[in-house]
Amino acid sequence: MIFDSILKAIELLVSFNGEIYSIIFLSLLISILATITAAIIGTFFGILISISDFKFKRLTKKLVFTFMGIPPVVLGLVVLLILIGPFDNLNLLFTKTAMYIAQTLLVLPIITGNIIITSEKTQKKVLETATTLGASKIDKIFLLIIETKPFIFMSVILGFSRALSEVGAVMLVGGNIRGDTRVMTTFIALNNSMGEYSMSIAMGIILLSIAFLLHTLLA
Repeated sequence: MIFDSILKAIELLVSFNGEIYSIIFLSLLISILATITAAIIGTFFGILISISDFKFKRLTKKLVFTFMGIPPVVLGLVVLLILIGPFDNLNLLFTKTAMYIAQTLLVLPIITGNIIITSEKTQKKVLETATTLGASKIDKIFLLIIETKPFIFMSVILGFSRALSEVGAVMLVGGNIRGDTRVMTTFIALNNSMGEYSMSIAMGIILLSIAFLLHTLLA
C-alpha cells in the first residue's frame, strides 16, 4: 500500500490537477500568513513579558505555557463559538479568514512561550549593557530580538510546522468545503473517513515532502 501511495502521490503532482494544487497552495498560504502574524506579535510580547516586572507576570507566563499545548480542536471550538456569537454579523464562519484566525491563535502561544524562555536565558547580560547605555524599553526589546534571532527563527519554524499540520481547528471553523476551505490535512481526514487510504497517504507524503523542503530551504 505504501508503494502504491507513493506512486499515487507522484501522479497527483504530475497530473497538474487544479483541485489538488489549490489545496496545497491554500494550505501553504494560510499557514505562512498565520505564522508570520503570530511571529510578529509573539516575538514582541514574548520579549516584553520577559523583561517587564508586573503584578501578574507569573500568571501570564503560566497561561502562555498552558496555551502552548492547547488541543487544536478545543481552540477551534472556542473560535467557532466566538464567530457565531459576538462576531456573527461578520459572517466569518467557514471562510479562509476563520481558518487564518484559528491558526494564528494556535501558533501565537507557541512562539510567545519559546521567546519568553529564550529571552529570560539571554537577557541578563544584554539588559545590563543596555541599561548602562541608557536604553529605553523599546530599545531593549529590539536589542534582545537581535541577540536571540537564531532562537526566534527556530520558534517560527516550530510554529509553522504546527500550523501546516493542523487539522482539528481548521476543520471546525473552515468546514472543509471543496474548492474553498479544504486544505491538505482536512483532505487527508476526509479521504481516510471514506476509506480512501491510498489518497490519504499520498497527500500525507506530499505534505511531509513540502514541510521537509521548506525547512531545508529555511534552515
